Amino acid sequence: MGIVKITDHLHEQIRLASATMDRSINAQAQFWIKIGLLAELNPHLAYNDLINKLLLDKPDLIRGRSQ
Repeated sequence: MGIVKITDHLHEQIRLASATMDRSINAQAQFWIKIGLLAELNPHLAYNDLINKLLLDKPDLIRGRSQ
């Protein structure tokens, strides 16, 4: 695990989003990094498609069903 330096403004945005989404600050930052990486690698996909791509990587989740 490494340290990533970010601006205070970005840290505040992550903190606010993490509270809203009921995630830790680290988990929120990790989620945004994953989405950003997928968006750069798949510029033709919409946000919902990116989320589905993340969900399909989890064998215990079934697409289109909530637990």
